[in-house]
Amino acid sequence: MSSTLHPDSELMNLIDRIAEQDDSALKELYRRTSAQLFGLALRIVRHRDTAEDVLQEAFLSVWRGAGSYRGALSPPMAWLGLIVRSRALDALRKRTSDRADLMNELDDDMAQVLEGDSPNPMDTADASEQAFALHHCLGRLENKQREVVSLAYLRDMSHGELAEQLKLPLGTVKTWIRRGLEQLRSCMARYA
Repeated sequence: MSSTLHPDSELMNLIDRIAEQDDSALKELYRRTSAQLFGLALRIVRHRDTAEDVLQEAFLSVWRGAGSYRGALSPPMAWLGLIVRSRALDALRKRTSDRADLMNELDDDMAQVLEGDSPNPMDTADASEQAFALHHCLGRLENKQREVVSLAYLRDMSHGELAEQLKLPLGTVKTWIRRGLEQLRSCMARYA
């Protein structure tokens, strides 16, 4: 190769030889351009291993497509850069697609784990916090008030049934339940 040739002419000559399946021309083109093309790939994909794969795929494309290169339409480095850019963008799309597939797989696995009769972990935590708050707030009621409210709601007893069982006037039972619930609401509001 004559050193008086313009660098673009030298690269075009190598591409013409590659079109004729001259593998030594491919090696020479790689030697002259790979560092710059690797830098381009790395700027796009941002991962060294992926950039190396992109560069390899780009040079395979050059090997297969050198016959379609037209020097009059584009300088050789622009043509090579376009091939690298195209392969790099393909790699990014594949990585994004692979990541989306992985996330979908994870979502499916999580759905299967959380599915079924077992309670959702978040619901269990919320229920536990509410139970603690209710226990604490019930403990702040007077004994008789706590007993009446607990029996009314835990045993689902009516006001009349409570009055009869506790041998208290109906009005007293209703008042204790109303006041007990007001105190519970006020206390539980602090935990909300």
